[in-house]
Amino acid sequence: MSNLRDPIALARLAREGRQYWVGESGRVVWSAERACIGPRCEKWFGLHALELSLAPALTDMCPVQHSMSWAPTSEMAESRSTLVCPPDQLALPDNCLDLVVVHHLLEVLPQPHHVLQEAARVTADNGHLVLFGWSPYGTAGCARMRPEWRRHFSAGGRWRSPSQLSDWLAFVDFEAQRVDYCGFRLPGRTGCNGMLETLGRRYNVPLGDAYMMVARRRSQLVKPRQGRLSLPPLGGPALGGVSRLRSSSRRIEE
Repeated sequence: MSNLRDPIALARLAREGRQYWVGESGRVVWSAERACIGPRCEKWFGLHALELSLAPALTDMCPVQHSMSWAPTSEMAESRSTLVCPPDQLALPDNCLDLVVVHHLLEVLPQPHHVLQEAARVTADNGHLVLFGWSPYGTAGCARMRPEWRRHFSAGGRWRSPSQLSDWLAFVDFEAQRVDYCGFRLPGRTGCNGMLETLGRRYNVPLGDAYMMVARRRSQLVKPRQGRLSLPPLGGPALGGVSRLRSSSRRIEE
């Protein structure tokens, strides 16, 4: 089995992924996902952003000043603002990015929990971590049960539900704020249905082919425990208040 540090395997995976996302099926899903993240992204400001993706940029409308893409090898870098490194070892300091997008990589990369840990590590305390995944409950989730469908890039890997990824996020001190579904289509059709897309997104029906999960770093307010018997303060106001604690990240095991 390939690993995250194998540049040849990662380059092969990246080429397959890029070929899919510029094809007809990939463009349809990408357009639906862009329409899904657009209204959210336009309200997110900051200095730096990163997209871990094999598809064209989704967040170029976002008012973040500097956006970076990712590539597994320098030969596959498409611009000077491309981060070239293994996806589980991002060459960035902690808490430095205001927006991190992980786009359909957790399904196809080996050891995806390591990738999520790195994405969480570089996300700032007040930043946004956005995960795009394939929904096992949509039309594509049912179609991938057929053996011939498994040959397609989009049907490969291991698909996880939003509830599973929410559990993963808890281990890296993040919490999902919202989940939006997109990519609604009729069975047997490759393109999204305009009416289904409008209704599905309006009522956020969990039957789309893809979903977008927006997460923020979790903080916990802990109040000091008080006994049943309390004495009046001596010589000044009582001491009290809350403290912000951050739970340590633990290693996620599949």
